[in-house]
Amino acid sequence: MNRNHGSARAWLMGTVLVHLVVSMVHGVAHTQANVPLSLAANLFVYIVILAGPLIGLALTWWTPRLGGWLIALSMAGSLVFGLVNHFVLTSPDHVAHVDPQWRSLFATTAVLLAVTEALGVVLAARFLAREPASTNSTR
Repeated sequence: MNRNHGSARAWLMGTVLVHLVVSMVHGVAHTQANVPLSLAANLFVYIVILAGPLIGLALTWWTPRLGGWLIALSMAGSLVFGLVNHFVLTSPDHVAHVDPQWRSLFATTAVLLAVTEALGVVLAARFLAREPASTNSTR
């Protein structure tokens, strides 16, 4: 593994971990503001938004391309989900409709989620661009 590739993985790891922390704080804002999610939305949150990037990050050590793709796709899906639900659709999950007491934290974390997700997609793409199409070496 060359230094540039290690640096790409480090930035990707940092972004995934910051995304996890922001997601957790956003979850607290959801709970405190009493913003419910449907079963389908909850499953999406737990599987795609929370688990997807973490599993992808772990996979980058054993199967880098698969891990990079999983991070890129889960972050892209998370970004679309968040933008649509927090800023487009008129629903209790829209930043303008959250209880005013929790609106600031909710909106701030919604924006930070979008930023970390967009950054995650870009960094995963850069990571994939530096990873050979097929690798036989153990990392």
